[in-house]
Amino acid sequence: MPTRLSVNINKVATLRNSRGGNNPDVIKVALDCERFGAEGITVHPRPDERHIRYQDVLDLSKVLTTEFNIEGNPTEQKFVDLVLQVKPAQVTMVPDVLGAVTSNAGWDTLANKALLTDLVKTFKEAGIRTSIFVDADVAMVEGAAAVGADRIELYTEPYAHQYSLDQSLALTPFIKAAERANELGLGINAGHDLSLDNLRYFQQNIPGLLEVSIGHALICDALYYGLENTIQLYLREAKAGLI
Repeated sequence: MPTRLSVNINKVATLRNSRGGNNPDVIKVALDCERFGAEGITVHPRPDERHIRYQDVLDLSKVLTTEFNIEGNPTEQKFVDLVLQVKPAQVTMVPDVLGAVTSNAGWDTLANKALLTDLVKTFKEAGIRTSIFVDADVAMVEGAAAVGADRIELYTEPYAHQYSLDQSLALTPFIKAAERANELGLGINAGHDLSLDNLRYFQQNIPGLLEVSIGHALICDALYYGLENTIQLYLREAKAGLI
């Protein structure tokens, strides 16, 4: 299956919030992303609402026509309630530390087995596909399968950091994690610091990669190339060899 591109619009909300008001308009940008070819929209609301606000999530849910992916820390009851109210196509559970600038680690799916099992059950009973943010560690992948998750999202910052130094070495743990996920019947997503520089190599070498969620690099590139052109560039990399 071709890898789908979900655009994370958090940075658009960050820019809006820096001046107040509604410029840029997060809803319009999300709809434009869809119109320009994005196959999904990702948001990651945090308790301090420093970028995407909870109201943004509610407003987006009424107008989006592609897959809606809501990321966040499910230990926050407000987040769980929001997801159950919106019922997006997918919820991605991320173990954010309160006040963290950005996500910087995956779940310990073994130590948090009971918690994740209950959360997965809650979301799946509401008809929501569940994805667990994990490091490229076979044991963590196995733990995600054990709690009943539908998918994992591989945390790719270590890959992005190592890519310019040694591409093969950077990719090795991700291939192993992906192969194990495939054996266990888990769908595979990926995200964090994927870019026009490193996406194609990742996509071409990770077996069964269903979706990439990209925000920071894509929005930065859009400053130079324009949003429509940038989305097309990312789609080309995400579907290397197919289009």
